[in-house]
Amino acid sequence: MLNEKTMITDALTGVNGELTRFGEMIPQTENKELKQCLKQIRNECEMSQEKLYHIAREKSYYIPAEKASQQEIDHVKSILTQSSMQ
Repeated sequence: MLNEKTMITDALTGVNGELTRFGEMIPQTENKELKQCLKQIRNECEMSQEKLYHIAREKSYYIPAEKASQQEIDHVKSILTQSSMQ
């Protein structure tokens, strides 16, 4: 029998996967009407993901990683800046 935690985390995982797929499809679509439709569906999917995320956080089903320190952020920025200059 599935419990609430399993159902919410499975739904969140599924929505996250769909968002990844939209991110891949949208830039590859040349048809402007289809592209707009995919963007609209993606936006609705993002709203669902946000709702599921908040439910999971409220019920402690999902605990995000600790926030990066400023030093870690600066380090990643420097790596990305160096990569883009090459």
